Amino acid sequence: MRHVVFSLGRDRYALQLSAVREILVAPAHFTRVPRTSAPVKGVMTLRGRVVPVVELGKLLALPADVPGEKIVLLELSRRDLGLLVSGVDGIETIERLGTGVDVLPPVKGVARVGAVTVTVLDVDGVDEAVSQSFATGGAIR
Repeated sequence: MRHVVFSLGRDRYALQLSAVREILVAPAHFTRVPRTSAPVKGVMTLRGRVVPVVELGKLLALPADVPGEKIVLLELSRRDLGLLVSGVDGIETIERLGTGVDVLPPVKGVARVGAVTVTVLDVDGVDEAVSQSFATGGAIR
């Protein structure tokens, strides 16, 4: 199965290619939305559509702030969601996944791409984590 591989700091992650609409350069500013949770960076306008943008590092409760330079734009049902990431490495075929015992809901498992370990995320799990983040006002637990 083909996946888009991207980075959050020094760590590598992947999402199924079929859910990724496009990769964008992050704008300098986002429109902040009052009373949203910490992972929500804000919204941006893309071709006349308002797109919420979430800092994936904060959503996954990574310990340090991760600089966001690219946006992985997901197409979920009838809406778009932007994930702010450090960079995009490319498209890779991932055939075998290893699963851990204590994985967060958006994590499907881990895989090897060359010499690099990649955490493979589940698109539905990421969407659910974003919804949970809105409901709880923070990162997933």
